[in-house]
Amino acid sequence: MEGGWHTPRVPQTFDDLLARARSLTSSGRRAILGIAGSPGAGKTTLAEHLVRRLNGCGAPWAVHVPMDGFHLADAELDRLGLRDRKGAPDTFDAAGYAALLRRLREEADEDVVYAPGFERVLEQPVAGMIPVPPTARLVVTEGNYLLLGTGAWARVRPQLDEVWFCDQDEDERLLRLIARHEEFGKSHEEAVAWVLRTDQRNAALVAGTRGRADLVVPAGAVPGVEAGA
Repeated sequence: MEGGWHTPRVPQTFDDLLARARSLTSSGRRAILGIAGSPGAGKTTLAEHLVRRLNGCGAPWAVHVPMDGFHLADAELDRLGLRDRKGAPDTFDAAGYAALLRRLREEADEDVVYAPGFERVLEQPVAGMIPVPPTARLVVTEGNYLLLGTGAWARVRPQLDEVWFCDQDEDERLLRLIARHEEFGKSHEEAVAWVLRTDQRNAALVAGTRGRADLVVPAGAVPGVEAGA
């Protein structure tokens, strides 16, 4: 649980991260691990690698539940006049996200809990996309604003056993973020404009929460994420 501002520890290898993730469930109850970081920092890559390695070939022991499933739909963003700020803190259902995390903790041994996902091609949330079965002892959730202490986001951190913060070389992060926008339909010019106008404003906000993390994950510790350009 959150213990105030401090200098987060830095792991040396991905095996260190795996061991730490496993240790969160040592009490026998379901644990929830949060992974925070700026847009393009490698949060999803880390979460997917952790879940894949922790599960091996058996029943789902770990499940990835991203925060992105709580994006507001474009129709609602249009109604609110927030479409051009999509990805900012107020374009998510933060209270709904916190409520799901609480349910995942409190209903760990009951029926399957369904979480929403996010369809990148459509750029829309999809309800009931991710099943979390009772066999899941670790839920790995990731998103930009897990450590944000304002508004309904303040309800998120108390539901998380630990939060790790993904670091990334800034130039590499921007290149990867632009490439992601291009992959899902934006022209290069549109992608650059969106990153500099919207994503960078959000990244600055997220960077300010780094000191609340329990651990900082350098890019070199994650398979498939290079330490810099």
